[in-house]
Amino acid sequence: MPLSRSGLVGCQGAPMRRSALARGMTAVPLSALVLLAGCGGGDTDETSSTGTAASSTTSAPSTAPSTTAAPPSGAATGTDGPTGAATFPADTSPDSAPAVAGDGPTVVTAARVAEQDGFTRLVLDISGTATPGWDVAYTDTPTQEGSGTTLEVPGSAYLRITLTGVTNPYEAPGVAELASGNQAVQSGSVLGVYYDGVFEGQALAYVGLDAPHPFRVYALSNPTRVVVDVQD
Repeated sequence: MPLSRSGLVGCQGAPMRRSALARGMTAVPLSALVLLAGCGGGDTDETSSTGTAASSTTSAPSTAPSTTAAPPSGAATGTDGPTGAATFPADTSPDSAPAVAGDGPTVVTAARVAEQDGFTRLVLDISGTATPGWDVAYTDTPTQEGSGTTLEVPGSAYLRITLTGVTNPYEAPGVAELASGNQAVQSGSVLGVYYDGVFEGQALAYVGLDAPHPFRVYALSNPTRVVVDVQD
């Protein structure tokens, strides 16, 4: 702002003549000199800092639904015994075990076959709580118990399964025994199963294979089952 009529103006005014400045110096108060010294007029640098927040986008992992195919109705599933081809303890030697007593009639009621990891499983369902004994071995020709008649069993190698300690059909009224003849079961290395029936307290069945394969036999309870695993 102007300080006097002598021609001295503020910092934004036009420059004064040297003669006018000389004439007016004696009349300029000290405060005006201080004001002149403070007129810098320079621009002020303003530093703008723009912070950009990092945007983190996390996608939820895509989880494909797990689909497990249900086993066929009546199949011999993994719950019927151990699995794992890598630890399959078997050979082609005969396998036998004694019967274990229990309650109720001991009757073969069903035969089930299903492929497992590296082997095929045959399960013979047994009524009652007793466990029949077994004698399982390869035979050249499948024959009927008692008559010796040759049986037509699919395959070229035959595993003969004899169950001991079973109940004669006439001693187990109301318990349906598995029908004699070729069963509608085939899977993996098992080409067919033939159930011959009971003769003098022994049940006889044959497993038809394409060649002799290592096998193992064991029993399970609740319900009672005799299991034959044939390595593929």
